[in-house]
Amino acid sequence: MKYPSALIQLIRELGKLPGVGPKSAQRLAFHLFNLPEEEVRELAQAILNAKNSLKQCKLCYNITDTELCSICTDHQRNHELICVVEQPADLLAIERSGEYDGLYHVLHGSLSPMNGIGPDQLTIAALFERLQGFDQNTGEVILATATTVEGEATAMYLARLLTDIGITTSRIAYGLPVGGDLEYADEVTLGRAITNRRKL
Repeated sequence: MKYPSALIQLIRELGKLPGVGPKSAQRLAFHLFNLPEEEVRELAQAILNAKNSLKQCKLCYNITDTELCSICTDHQRNHELICVVEQPADLLAIERSGEYDGLYHVLHGSLSPMNGIGPDQLTIAALFERLQGFDQNTGEVILATATTVEGEATAMYLARLLTDIGITTSRIAYGLPVGGDLEYADEVTLGRAITNRRKL
């Protein structure tokens, strides 16, 4: 059976979203079709409103609807700590932990020469511009990129540049998830947990 062209187009567009495969796109398309028209209009309007009103913070490149995001303008936060993340979603994950009270810098990706993503495609230059007024004696940059090949390469690249200009640099620790059993941990995670152990 051939689907109507409008349905095929909807499935195709939904399939362009990250993490949405062909089957998920098809399921979403049928779900949207079954929704009342008012709910579909609300969803479409929410997407348009977000696209038109959201922008990047001029300092940290987080998503905001003002010139500077609420984190950058919060005077209660530690302005001598900058945590470098790949995406705004990573920033939100760290914020949910409630353990970090410094500032952020969002790269909007990671180095991936195979995909044509070099330092110029990320916000690396803006990071180093921010660091010009940074106190090297008390300040610290925390590299919180993903543990993928690209994330590790990005962290190593930044660490080398930051060390060259005398800025204290650290990398987020790796380890086991809380409540996880050792027998189910993969070898790399377990190895890093042992290597990065700390004294009690």
